[in-house]
Amino acid sequence: MKFYGISDKDLTLYQSCLDNRYCRTAMHNDSENSNKVSNWAKVRCGVPQGSVLGPFFFLSYVNDLTKIINKTSAPIMFAGDTGILFAHSTLIDFNKNIHIVFTTLNKWLRANQLSRNFNKTNYVHFTTKRNMTVNLKIGFNNNFITNNSNTKFLGVTMDNTLSWNNHIDSLVKKLSTACSIIRNAKPHVYLIIKNVLLCFFFHSAMSNGIIFWGNLSHTSIIFRIQKKAIRIMEGCGNRVSCTNLFKKLQILPLTSQYMLTLLMFVVKKKFFLLTMKVTI
Repeated sequence: MKFYGISDKDLTLYQSCLDNRYCRTAMHNDSENSNKVSNWAKVRCGVPQGSVLGPFFFLSYVNDLTKIINKTSAPIMFAGDTGILFAHSTLIDFNKNIHIVFTTLNKWLRANQLSRNFNKTNYVHFTTKRNMTVNLKIGFNNNFITNNSNTKFLGVTMDNTLSWNNHIDSLVKKLSTACSIIRNAKPHVYLIIKNVLLCFFFHSAMSNGIIFWGNLSHTSIIFRIQKKAIRIMEGCGNRVSCTNLFKKLQILPLTSQYMLTLLMFVVKKKFFLLTMKVTI
């Protein structure tokens, strides 16, 4: 904590939360219908879970991870999820960078008394649709990471060709469920609560990652489900036009939501886009 500039009363507060913590394990034996409890043991490392300060402690604990592996890779961290991106034009240097980063990563894990869960770790080799076969083996001490054709990161499903088909398929199921929830809840809530339900269960899921897949042709099914949700909200039939309903509820259609999100991204990143070098 001192390393990050925390001192005086703040440091004392955090120390009181971390010092002299003990834990034990309780196990229930069904056959004997009895409980067995281990002896108390002092917690010497790690972050206590279930506390308000827990997320802050965890982020402080892993804060330096990105700085030690960002020379040959692009680490991405959000809460407890960590992703590492590699890119190179030659396969030899590509494999070399992976080896360097994972060697450094394993040293960092040992130094911080952490371990990697290989069952929850996988990698995706992103390629063009003309698949290029590459023999990649990523691991440590004969424990290898599984190669998957798709992965889920922050609620967005990405496949190895970035077609977004898997994400749209899962989104269709999620939005269909949201429509059912809205339909069942509609008779029992006020209008203002209906709008909250629509935003919470439907539009929050639909807007997630829309900047990546919003311009694809097969997103038409998402737009049909969106119109279905709007008609359920207003109690209209399947043939009623949704143009005025969107205006009434002050909700953007899928295409308009995509364009707004894209424009907001460009405005937010305009300095980076203007200074970015384009190589032809």
